[in-house]
Amino acid sequence: MKKLLKIGFSAVVLGLFFTSCNDEDDYQTIESIAKIKIDSVKVVKDTMDVFTIQSIKTYSAYSSQCEGFYGYDYIYNNNLARTVTAYKFMTSGPCIQGNHVVASQINFSPQKIGTYSFKFWNGGNNWITKTIVVQ
Repeated sequence: MKKLLKIGFSAVVLGLFFTSCNDEDDYQTIESIAKIKIDSVKVVKDTMDVFTIQSIKTYSAYSSQCEGFYGYDYIYNNNLARTVTAYKFMTSGPCIQGNHVVASQINFSPQKIGTYSFKFWNGGNNWITKTIVVQ
């Protein structure tokens, strides 16, 4: 019985060893990252309680299916001020051209009472400003 287990285990190990990876996966490689302007912002509640969570949605227009949301640069300027810049990724390869809007979100969970000011980058030196009062 032990001999059969050893042979079976050896066969599994050899099978894994000789298995090759398929390099023809159907995905695109990220070629670059760049800022993308935030066209609009949706804040559901402009007043909220401390230690609660609110999703703040941002919307940006992308010019092809080879572009998508990558992440935010979320900077605490002081205790109550935030600046938010969105970034997109770009891939190479065959893409469907045409604008499409993508929604992304930030989960805001304030730790202290106050009036928070958010500035979302809207291209150039333009910003969309939103204020949330935390009680």
